[in-house]
Amino acid sequence: MKGRKRCRMHGGTNPGAPKGNGNARKHGGRSAETIAAVRYLKGIARLVREVDC
Repeated sequence: MKGRKRCRMHGGTNPGAPKGNGNARKHGGRSAETIAAVRYLKGIARLVREVDC
């Protein structure tokens, strides 16, 4: 279809929610902040295990 990104007959894939859409967020468990915090805590736990042995 000229001038369009999707075929009006077949559609194509859904691009998902717009970036920064707070309504699409459910709980934040996969947010960048949460993932960084989990990495940090796992690193500390690893250090504690190494010192404990």
